[in-house]
Amino acid sequence: MDNHDERSEIALRDRAVPTAHGAGEETVDLKQLKALVTIAEAGSVTRAAELLNLVQPAVTRQIRTLEQELGVPLFERTRQGMRPTDAGAIMVDRARRALNELERARAEVRPAAGAMTGIVTVGLLESTTDLLAEPLVTAVARAHPGIELRLMTAYSGHLQQWLDDGDLDLALLYNLDSTPSLNARPLVREHLWLVAPAAAGLRADRPVPFAEAAARPLVMPAPGHALRALIDAAAARAGAGLDIAVQTNSMRVQKRLVLAGHGWTVLPGVGIAGDLTAGTLSAAPLTEPDVSRSIVLATSRSGRTPPAVEVVARELERQIRAAVARGGWLSARPQPAEPAQPATAGTG
Repeated sequence: MDNHDERSEIALRDRAVPTAHGAGEETVDLKQLKALVTIAEAGSVTRAAELLNLVQPAVTRQIRTLEQELGVPLFERTRQGMRPTDAGAIMVDRARRALNELERARAEVRPAAGAMTGIVTVGLLESTTDLLAEPLVTAVARAHPGIELRLMTAYSGHLQQWLDDGDLDLALLYNLDSTPSLNARPLVREHLWLVAPAAAGLRADRPVPFAEAAARPLVMPAPGHALRALIDAAAARAGAGLDIAVQTNSMRVQKRLVLAGHGWTVLPGVGIAGDLTAGTLSAAPLTEPDVSRSIVLATSRSGRTPPAVEVVARELERQIRAAVARGGWLSARPQPAEPAQPATAGTG
């Protein structure tokens, strides 16, 4: 939370939650939680004090008081700085969520003359950020300046976990049906492409059989990545072994290694559109079998969906469908929104 909210925190101090330690008279207040999270993020009490606009002894006193109230040490000093103990890591995680929820609540209830307000945290797949991040931010800022957007990028599996944990309001995931905890609305189905240096001369109108692609050294997503699971499944259907040259957990690293001559790779069309336009890479759709993924917009089933989240979800969907319509999302086709049946999701 910003420093200018400190007065609101003081006003809420009397409503702090009693701890389980002792006779129940001790309380954990918001200033202690803020100091706890800031030290964990900054790695030192000195830097945390600077960020909080407090003197160092005041921050140290807040943490010592919190440790006494909880009855456990929260930090240990190392050569690299202050590191949370196991108990401290649990407290930091829970404190960060509590502070975020308080900040979101303030943003929602703060008077704004009828304008839409709130904090909305959106999870984007790494492959979609170049296409969607800037247009989404621009559109929301123009139509709803009272909404604060926070964009997070990660693999589909990580985004799904953050959504389940309440750290995201909505996220783009793939190959996911609705689950007991999440609603998943299908938006786009896209092909996976074999990607090579421009000199290889791969072309969109000349699909490459998967067995032929598998015979080349490949720069692959790391195991556990959902894209890797798709590729492995396609290899099994094609009866082809993979010649893996190197593995990485970053799409951008995949492309850099291809450019450096370490092998070819397999990526979704949305992740290479700019590279093909720039002429730095060449690519062709995979076939025999066709390999594709379904992109869904996922939201949590738990609790009330704030109006600001609904607005951003609609705008994100609009941006995706517009990108597909104008050809900005390579080899993608829109999917009608159909009721999905509960099922388990893939990892990665």
